[in-house]
Amino acid sequence: MSKVRVRYAPSPTGYLHIGGARSALFNYLYAKKFDGDFVFRVEDTDIERNIEGAEESQYNDLVWLGVIPDESPLNPVEKYAPYRQTEKLELYRQYAYKLVEMGYAYECFCTEDELAEMKENQLASGVKSFKYNRHCLNLTKEEKEKYLAEGRKPSIRIKMEANVDLGFDDLVRGPVKFNSSDIGDFVILKSNGIPTYNFAVVIDDHIMEITHVLRGEEHLSNTPKQLQIYKYFGWEPPKFGHMTIIVNQNGKKLSKRDNNIIQFVSQYRKLGYLPEAILNFLLLLGWTPEDNKEIFTLDEAVKAFDPARLSSSPSMFDDSKLTWINSHYIKNLSDEKYFEFILPFLKKVEKLQDRDEEELKNIALIYKEEISYGEQIVELVSQLFKDSYELTDEEKEFVNSENSKLVCSLFAKKVENCEVSKDSLKNLFKEIQNETGLKGKDLYMPIRLKLTGVEHGVELYNIVRIIGKEEAIKRAIM
Repeated sequence: MSKVRVRYAPSPTGYLHIGGARSALFNYLYAKKFDGDFVFRVEDTDIERNIEGAEESQYNDLVWLGVIPDESPLNPVEKYAPYRQTEKLELYRQYAYKLVEMGYAYECFCTEDELAEMKENQLASGVKSFKYNRHCLNLTKEEKEKYLAEGRKPSIRIKMEANVDLGFDDLVRGPVKFNSSDIGDFVILKSNGIPTYNFAVVIDDHIMEITHVLRGEEHLSNTPKQLQIYKYFGWEPPKFGHMTIIVNQNGKKLSKRDNNIIQFVSQYRKLGYLPEAILNFLLLLGWTPEDNKEIFTLDEAVKAFDPARLSSSPSMFDDSKLTWINSHYIKNLSDEKYFEFILPFLKKVEKLQDRDEEELKNIALIYKEEISYGEQIVELVSQLFKDSYELTDEEKEFVNSENSKLVCSLFAKKVENCEVSKDSLKNLFKEIQNETGLKGKDLYMPIRLKLTGVEHGVELYNIVRIIGKEEAIKRAIM
């Protein structure tokens, strides 16, 4: 059996999407499970839509996640190079014309306007799915010369076989049926010399000896076209597996235009999500472990990965689950690693600019059990330094009651001469309880609302530590 070789082949027209990251992860796991190679290849022929820096960004995000390619434009193997499609345009042209010579493809001189008219005529006659009418299939030498004299540049179309089975056994879905008669003569090389996706990907996968292709469900309809090309060249196709679509919580296919869900890895990095957490979440997005375990390291995922357990049902993107997984990983960081992770976020809080590192570490650790992602600490700590708080009518009535005023007044007097520690604050509230007879919500809530404007949060002594005694007294009696 040949060595397993899989690939992730993004287009640099954007940044690493959560769906692309999942595809890369499953290909990586497949390679590592079977001692194979994971290849990062770039499909950059959509030149007008390519974004500067997108390739580098996608690669860096993969490496950050831990999905590290064995081969890439940065780490090429000479036998398989180059790894960018724009660097081998002449190669595609040669293969396309080889099919022409073999009688499996032909030059097409039809203009866009002529093709549009052809499509309109087919629609008018009840044909819903356009198929090229083979106008240029049997052009004479003179007709070709006439078109060339007019300045027309030919594209190349594959000549599809009639009524041939192009089905295959999908690694995820099982047997999938396609018939060649349902597919028209599609373009494999555009008139500008750029190969189409379905042609270039076959050449690339063959040259790079790709053995298995795990990709999104949207590519399912491309597979029979690619199988036809493999057949014409007499090449062994890779094994294909098409992963289920990702849907939002309403059951609709995840769209990059859906602004209700953060969908790019770079955005999660910026917000302070850990790579281990994102990877763990992606693993469960379309794959089910045997024991329903939810927390996996990458090494554990490699050992547990079984492609037979890839789901054929839509995978729901549950951002609350991602947040839960991320909070789990944050809580399990060592204090040193946690502080290293959270410090860049904590430094964004303007009111903490003059605090030394030891003080920042103490503040950071207060929130270790509270936060779900790094950026959240900015919001939580900044909340403590607001000039004023908006209370509900019910909260206003509560803090303005005689009991609440009494508690706040006693707190302000006692905290002035009190050491700010957990035990000292505990004793302080014990004294207030003994003097007033108040307890529970009536004892603690007035102070919390006065100091923070919210009913819940970190322990009160920690709040006093962060804002300082002077500020705490000022807020308690205002």
